[in-house]
Amino acid sequence: MIYDYIQTDLAGTLILAGDENGLRHLNFINGKNPVPIQGDWRRDTAHFKTVKIQLAAYFAGEQKTFDIDLFPEGTPFQMKVWSALSEIPYGKVVSYLWIAQRIGKPDAVRAVGAANGRNPISIIIPCHRVIGKNGALTGYGGGLDVKQRLIRLENPEAFSGL
Repeated sequence: MIYDYIQTDLAGTLILAGDENGLRHLNFINGKNPVPIQGDWRRDTAHFKTVKIQLAAYFAGEQKTFDIDLFPEGTPFQMKVWSALSEIPYGKVVSYLWIAQRIGKPDAVRAVGAANGRNPISIIIPCHRVIGKNGALTGYGGGLDVKQRLIRLENPEAFSGL
């Protein structure tokens, strides 16, 4: 596994990890689920050049989609949730119920929330675009302040109350 870091003004320091199959992790270094660096991992500052360029453009408000090979690993249920997250348009927010309905499991809202919280590729798989059905911000691996900033970056009018 290859890894590196990217420093952002909006989201702090992020860790990137992946291999020949693609990006496996994009996580907040001080977040809820930090990725522990394993002894056999190798740091390579050039390996994630494309990812870093696209993330920098995203944080500058210049890029709305990503063209990066992703290789998240999870249960079949988590993979369905993460796939549904990827369908949320830039600048939009949806509820956990929307995701549950999208994957054909309308009664699995809590399980959707748990899978959302285990998203290994934050920002690119946009779990920050999911909010509570009452319109409230809910947990986020990078913290609610980062979630709020990401939502505002994409659409300053999405939640005038944020």
